[in-house]
Amino acid sequence: MVGIFFGIITRQAIGRGTFTSLKDLIAAIETYIDGWNERCQPFVRTKTADQILEKATSGQDHRRSRETRRPAPV
Repeated sequence: MVGIFFGIITRQAIGRGTFTSLKDLIAAIETYIDGWNERCQPFVRTKTADQILEKATSGQDHRRSRETRRPAPV
């Protein structure tokens, strides 16, 4: 979840900005975080843990079956 939040900050607060100093960059991030905290809402998961695990597991099975079909190196 931390990575998601940093991605949001990058896109919405600092991605298009031009900062002439580290102090300006920090001020922009702090201003964004203050606004975020005023209107914050929890992240909503759209899939259950079982759905995520099923997809992760089926992806591994797919990779294994693909690896067994590769021709031997010459």
